[in-house]
Amino acid sequence: MREEARLLWEQALEDLKTAEVLIEAGRYYASVFFSQQAAEKALKALYIEVKKELPPKTHSLIRLSQELNIKDEEILDAVLDLNPEYTVTRYPDAANEVPARIYNRRSAVEHFEKAKKVIEFCRKRLKV
Repeated sequence: MREEARLLWEQALEDLKTAEVLIEAGRYYASVFFSQQAAEKALKALYIEVKKELPPKTHSLIRLSQELNIKDEEILDAVLDLNPEYTVTRYPDAANEVPARIYNRRSAVEHFEKAKKVIEFCRKRLKV
């Protein structure tokens, strides 16, 4: 695995662990953010390995999935749900509320599980 991909992959796994710890700590909005980040970094690691070039400077999981030509409906559904969380979890104007108020344990766990699916999808293709 190329060094750039390895570093992104390693951080994706750390972000997923952080998302899980934050669920247990009751910091649900932050857990959702780290779930999105885990998926993003895993997709970018896959992008580097598949395309043999650095990924675009984007936080769009949708764009990354399209450029990777991902067709798996379960992964695409996960990507669609995780995609807006890069912004919504951080900004009251994007969330139309204080982000810390709009997430609960159920939503954090759902986002965590979706990020896990994206990571497992990438893991299989990266053969790690």
